[in-house]
Amino acid sequence: MTRLLDKVAIVTGGASGMGEAHVRRFVEEGAKVVFTDINQDAGSKMAEELGENSLFVKHDVTDEAGWQAVVEKTEAVFGPVNILVNNAGISMSKSIFDMSLEDYKKIVNINQVSVFLGMKSVLPSMQKAEGGSIVNISSMNGIVGGAVGYTDTKFAVRGMTKAAALQVGHLGIRVNSVHPGVIETPMVTQGDAVEQIKEFAKSIPMRRMAQSEEVTNMVLFLASDESSYSTGSEFVIDGGLTAM
Repeated sequence: MTRLLDKVAIVTGGASGMGEAHVRRFVEEGAKVVFTDINQDAGSKMAEELGENSLFVKHDVTDEAGWQAVVEKTEAVFGPVNILVNNAGISMSKSIFDMSLEDYKKIVNINQVSVFLGMKSVLPSMQKAEGGSIVNISSMNGIVGGAVGYTDTKFAVRGMTKAAALQVGHLGIRVNSVHPGVIETPMVTQGDAVEQIKEFAKSIPMRRMAQSEEVTNMVLFLASDESSYSTGSEFVIDGGLTAM
């Protein structure tokens, strides 16, 4: 499979969940992938398994200097960046009554500020490559309401995507957002609201949670040249939830 043959990609939050699925598929499709995460053990083990076309870098996505280091490392090992997948994120189920300012700033920094930093950091490299594709992972809660904090940041990712797409389109750089619904990842299956989420899944028109690989299929399409005329758009993978 060669849909990303010789492309150079950066994927954040790549050591587990949806990010892991993206990284594995990208390597299968011929890409050279630098993936980042705060989980050193899982990331290092995964890179060893995937082989020479992958590289793990421990990385806090809220750290601007760290972003620059990741891009520099990517260029040194594989060359200029063609693809960025801003996948890292957290959820928080606290209500507005219980959420502290510290809680709120944490989710904004990880889910929103990191996307800005990622885009800003890779753009010079993508200009060297004479084009590229940025895929920002938002959520169905970037389309409809949900938890305070999480929803706010996912709407922001959708807006940043559109704004950035308008500013970099003339450079041959595309920017799109992906909006998953309820995905069966560790974030969902190991959190405090597991039973609540399982019950909610029964109300999804397709009557199930999605698998990470189903999101990966969309991310792969947007990362590849197959989506060459798609930019500034949102791509929803939610089993029909936002159609209700």
